[in-house]
Amino acid sequence: MEKQYQQLQPEERLTIASMHLQGSSMRAMARMLGRSPATVSRELARNCRFENYASIPAPALSVARRIAARPPARLDPKGVTWRIVLTLLDWKWSPQQISGTLKRMYPNDSTQQVSHETIYTAIYARPYGELRRQLVACLRHHRTDRIPRSRGTDRRGQIPEMVSIHVRPPEVDDRVMPGHWEGDFIKGANNASSVGVLVERTSRLVLLARMDDATAASALAGFSAKLNSIAAPLRQSFTYDQGKEMSRHRELTAATGVKVYFCDPHSPWQRGTCENTNGLLRQYLPKGTDRVQSG
Repeated sequence: MEKQYQQLQPEERLTIASMHLQGSSMRAMARMLGRSPATVSRELARNCRFENYASIPAPALSVARRIAARPPARLDPKGVTWRIVLTLLDWKWSPQQISGTLKRMYPNDSTQQVSHETIYTAIYARPYGELRRQLVACLRHHRTDRIPRSRGTDRRGQIPEMVSIHVRPPEVDDRVMPGHWEGDFIKGANNASSVGVLVERTSRLVLLARMDDATAASALAGFSAKLNSIAAPLRQSFTYDQGKEMSRHRELTAATGVKVYFCDPHSPWQRGTCENTNGLLRQYLPKGTDRVQSG
């Protein structure tokens, strides 16, 4: 079993101080304490003043070194940047929007710039309480904890004849030529109604297709009608997750001429434009309600 390192205790430091005054060797001190000679050597090197070792200030010096070794928080709760973040969160801005705004506000000052992950970490690292609940409520998905990208085995079953995103033409990633779309479903309460979301990767144009339910038949009809309302040159590809509502993707291709590609399981970042759009739409179509049907 691997040994775990433990900080020197006050009584051990007293022993070191006493033996050091008696002129004992470091190996003798280590044997007495049951410690490594390197531990005793570091302790004496760090906390000796004028060749004398003082056991009383040694713990305070050790704590001070540990604090100094930690990098300062990018979002200091007492700093100006954190106050800006709090204000923009209260305005219902996403951490991604806030991060981009800070980069534009302080283009030459990296100390005032933070990533969206840093903002999420600052929110979720706070202890549970009213302030944390208020901050989480400002986020679009209102999740009490961050959800890992991988959540285990996919239990939804396999869609027949899927074409992987990894064989999608490289020009789709470049976002230079329009006509490549990402899609998803926003579902109402109990999946009784839904809205199909289409986002064009180059222009970020968003199209919504209202559907009666979340079945494959509704997805085929709704997406086909919406895609066919677009000029043919702007219907090149369609990237989706592995939701079962797209099990009739071959019929969608036959009806629209759009090639359908599927993301890897639990990989929403492969369809990031649509995921970000869903976050914006969820402010107006929140989960657990049936505003999809009544709106």
